[in-house]
Amino acid sequence: QVQFVESGGGLVQPGGSLRLSCSVPGFTLDYYAISWLRQAPGKEREGVSCISCCGGSIYYADSVKGRVSISRDDAKNTVSLQMNSLKPEDTAVYYCATDTLSNCRGIKSVEFEYRGQGTQVTVSS
Repeated sequence: QVQFVESGGGLVQPGGSLRLSCSVPGFTLDYYAISWLRQAPGKEREGVSCISCCGGSIYYADSVKGRVSISRDDAKNTVSLQMNSLKPEDTAVYYCATDTLSNCRGIKSVEFEYRGQGTQVTVSS
């Protein structure tokens, strides 16, 4: 069973930064692609970023490209999402997700076998 634990969300002013992290206690993420998704109130879930097994491939949604960076630290069993220059439209619940496949399925994929409970990101002045 893959039970993600996400952290790092919070309230930040426009232009600020946050670093989100996710891990799965007791489960090794090394071999799997991990995605970050988000869902804002009243909107459909959308893919934000994905990193394949071993960091070989990385994908970003156009809406966050240049402002967001995904990384993985397999020694710490953690995948992180560094978000800079945050905008009010980035406000959403952010989730980690995986299908326990080694490659990303594409940034538009939003349905996964496993998904965390999410962490709230609010960008507001």
